[in-house]
Amino acid sequence: MITKKLPDVIFKTRVHDATIEGPNPFRWQDRTTADLFGGKRVVVFSLPGAFTPTCSNKQCPSYDLAHAEMLKLGIDEVYCISVNDAFVMYQWGKSLSLKNVKLIPDGSGTFTRRMGMLINKEHLGFGYRSWRYSMVANDGVVEKWFEEPGINDVGTDQDPYEVTDPETMLAYLRSVKR
Repeated sequence: MITKKLPDVIFKTRVHDATIEGPNPFRWQDRTTADLFGGKRVVVFSLPGAFTPTCSNKQCPSYDLAHAEMLKLGIDEVYCISVNDAFVMYQWGKSLSLKNVKLIPDGSGTFTRRMGMLINKEHLGFGYRSWRYSMVANDGVVEKWFEEPGINDVGTDQDPYEVTDPETMLAYLRSVKR
């Protein structure tokens, strides 16, 4: 893949705020591409959706387990981006007991669309979602890109999980260890 700068977008996130009382002690916080990616070397993986089988049973938990090794190989953060809102991403992370992967909501699909990965899954009742991909982003620029084969839109239920797994990412990181 040709070197590509990540798109400048605003991610609508929710953060814990100890000054807020009650059962929902969170506030909205806009995070920009520069906030999340600037000055860092980050592993990002994107998937079709929270609470879906492959994403919940394999991909996200596997990245959470591989987090420590990725840090040893020069990674600063590991992010999961999905076309889901902040509330869904929070509950999904809680249900998976994630400890390391940071979940980034792309509720409107703006980042995903500008990355060229927004697909239509209306035939499954999902609406627009992300095709499965992973990357290393270094200071907001794509260093390495992995994309599942056969990107598809309406009318097919194909959902490959072959090259966006943490094992493939770890093999790449080992090959370029700094």
